[in-house]
Amino acid sequence: MKSFSSLLTGILLTVLAGSVFAGMDSLGKHLTTLLPVLQVIWGRYFFQTLVLGSYLGATTGTRFLKARHPYLQLVRGMLLLAATICMYNALARVPLADATAVLFFTPIVVTILSVMVLKETIGIHRIGAIIAGFCGMLLILRPGFAGIEPALGFALAASGFNACYLLMTRRLAGTEDAASTQFNTTAAGAVILTLVIIPFWETPAPATLALLVLSGVAGSIGHFTLVTAFSHAPASLLSPFLYSQVLVASILSVVLFGDPLQPPMILGTVILVASGLYIWWRENR
Repeated sequence: MKSFSSLLTGILLTVLAGSVFAGMDSLGKHLTTLLPVLQVIWGRYFFQTLVLGSYLGATTGTRFLKARHPYLQLVRGMLLLAATICMYNALARVPLADATAVLFFTPIVVTILSVMVLKETIGIHRIGAIIAGFCGMLLILRPGFAGIEPALGFALAASGFNACYLLMTRRLAGTEDAASTQFNTTAAGAVILTLVIIPFWETPAPATLALLVLSGVAGSIGHFTLVTAFSHAPASLLSPFLYSQVLVASILSVVLFGDPLQPPMILGTVILVASGLYIWWRENR
């Protein structure tokens, strides 16, 4: 059994990871005002892969380059890339808090896909949580209040791709080397984006380039912090604390970008987070 200090360390690291991810998204939102969205995503992927590959090379040798399921790793990486492209397109057009809140529809989508794809069974309680989460998501989209913001569809698509990515991660867990899985999270995407971005390349100013590097470093720190957190405490305990990302994103959205927090958005976020927490609780009873 984990000691209290170890569990507390895991919780604090998870909150830190959520905060880093929120900061990384706010940085990405700022960068989309300076560079094409695709180039911002390239910077995040390229420098994160470079940092993570250097770290894994120094700590594990070349072991992380050998994948037992290369095709599944490729599919997993492409799902995350699709989620990232959708999310950054949303960040370029809508408030950070709104896009982050919609992204956290992911646990609901994971539950739905678990029934449809994995043939898992769920009871009336989780069905109710799914319906409540869907209503919360609609409040964030604000139909009937201020009209649906079309760009939030990108964030909704991101939550769908992210859910598929998490299911694929679950599929590979225990059958694939952890270092290989970490590296392949962004490696294929970094190669593809480097080839695709050439015709659209805009030479960034030195300060902008530094921010691109910082974006990749932040991604590496966030993922490393989360992995470290899971070594201190079980994922079933830590998962709810990832919602710290929504809170930090809301604060950054107001402080850095001056975005207003509309009452329907706040209420929808509360319902959506509560639904995700309830599903987590039912799964771990």
